[in-house]
Amino acid sequence: MAKKILIIEDNFEIREGTAEVLSLTGDYEILTAADGKVGVDLAIKNKPDLILCDIMMPELDGYGVLYMLSKNEVTAGIPFIFMTAKSERADLRKAMEMGADDYLTKPFDDIELLNAIESRLKKREKLTGNAAQKAHLHLSDDEQNYLLRDLVKDARVKVFKKKQSIYEAGDSPVFVYYLLKGKVRSFLFYQDGRELSTDIHIPDTFFGYETVLLNEKYSDNASTLEDSEIALIPRERFFELLYNKPSIASKFIKLLSGNIREKEEQMLGFAYDTVRKRVANALVNVAEKTKSANSEDEVLIRISRDDLAALAGTANETISRMLADFKDERLITKEGNAIRVFSIAKLKRVKF
Repeated sequence: MAKKILIIEDNFEIREGTAEVLSLTGDYEILTAADGKVGVDLAIKNKPDLILCDIMMPELDGYGVLYMLSKNEVTAGIPFIFMTAKSERADLRKAMEMGADDYLTKPFDDIELLNAIESRLKKREKLTGNAAQKAHLHLSDDEQNYLLRDLVKDARVKVFKKKQSIYEAGDSPVFVYYLLKGKVRSFLFYQDGRELSTDIHIPDTFFGYETVLLNEKYSDNASTLEDSEIALIPRERFFELLYNKPSIASKFIKLLSGNIREKEEQMLGFAYDTVRKRVANALVNVAEKTKSANSEDEVLIRISRDDLAALAGTANETISRMLADFKDERLITKEGNAIRVFSIAKLKRVKF
């Protein structure tokens, strides 16, 4: 398909001579304008592939043409080559600062003209191709979720009993895990054998991917809080998807960054928060991961005192005392083996 070239030149002989040279190649469809105003109108209406424009013209000079077209989203990306008899460096610098792609000094020969045009058109095609490639690589949230669901669907599903270990610190990662049903906690061991919970995973979430992405052995442990079903995604399949779909790789990098920030805040909390605040934060953590997306501020959670103590970094006896205090303050109530949080927002405001 012939490329469309617009020539804006007030000198009749130069305008028609340039048009004739380009027409003889058979590669270009030529439009001409005898002044800047007409040239701007033709550019907006026809959106040429490239514009050749004189600088010194009456009414609207070449600089004015370039300025007007650069401000119009229809014409802003069109390659623009100035033609002028003036060869002072000041003119060249001004033209390039305004966004011109090239600069031809009159008189120019046919080869010089054709080379300048072909060079700019090839550069534009390359840029357009790169933009199209980037657009192809970008995936919407729906497309990402579809590919991730396929990854999970193809994985082997394993049933874990309550309190069953999934992996231990020092193990080499073989899988990335996706929780289909149940709850899982990640935790560390103190030197005296006590446990410190670092996270709770709920259905429809990935876990264990941090170690895979960092290419390290597990630094923590993971076990189920209740009977669970977990999809085991081979790390090779996980990496294959990330390699082929950079958008999904970016998604997991963001998740990883968020997890690191959450761990840092948790460690700061252990260092500076009161025990009362840490227990409140632990209840909030479990409540927010238990409630549905559209549920109210009140939520029923199921977690043992041992697990709550591990999550808050304190002793069981302290948990019993704090839960009794929160019950007296009507922040929570006990319902059998479950805890009803009356208001997540109020628990978040607990300080001392």
